[in-house]
Amino acid sequence: MSAVDDLFTELRRSGRKAFIPFVTAGDPDLEFTAAVLRELADQGSAICELGIPYSDPIADGPVIQASYTRALEQRIKLSQIFDVTTEVTPALPCPVVMMVSYAIVYRHGLESFVKRAKLAGVSGVIVPDLLVDEADELSRICAAEDFSLIQLVTPTTPRERAVKIAQSSSGFIYFVSVTGITGERSDLPAELFQNVSWLRDQTDLPICIGFGISQPEHVSALAPVADGVIVGSAIVRRIHERASDREAALRDIGEYSASLIQALS
Repeated sequence: MSAVDDLFTELRRSGRKAFIPFVTAGDPDLEFTAAVLRELADQGSAICELGIPYSDPIADGPVIQASYTRALEQRIKLSQIFDVTTEVTPALPCPVVMMVSYAIVYRHGLESFVKRAKLAGVSGVIVPDLLVDEADELSRICAAEDFSLIQLVTPTTPRERAVKIAQSSSGFIYFVSVTGITGERSDLPAELFQNVSWLRDQTDLPICIGFGISQPEHVSALAPVADGVIVGSAIVRRIHERASDREAALRDIGEYSASLIQALS
């Protein structure tokens, strides 16, 4: 049982849903990333998702791509990110998971990466470019370390393949709400609810929905069918736009997150 498993066990017992915000590590710098994680946790986030900058991200829209570019321009290193999570996570009331490219995990060494991440207080990884056909080894290593391997199901994933993804995942399933890239949207597709309901009949894992979610109305609509919602671009955008006044940025991020958490309850 990972910390993510324990979290969802408690949430289900109490009838609550998970708010999962996404933050890019190192944008604008790692010191502020740590401050944002603390603010998001203080507001009641169930899990914080930390994006590891990568030069060729998969499925990320322009807002998150730009944040990765800004972080990489500062020559940020994975070891520095681990140093920050080592410092921050012991004081957080929620788990932290990483969104990371498989290329980074592979280059670090699968077992070495998982053990280093766990030592740094990270509870799981989302690996968007890991094919389920090639996930067995990492899935086995994560299971042995009580470390969640969170995988994605998209609207275009064939149903037989979606079941296979669920079987090799742990922690929760990241259900992509729309076809395309991340980014704020005004509307969510009507077929989303049917697709999530079908997947729920195939697995006992919690299902959290991400991509395109940015408004309290989105969260309220998804709360009856989802175990959690994931919000990224809207938070990353606020960090960038208000980076010159960090106290104001933290207030804005906190108030925005609180409004989504309230809509989820």
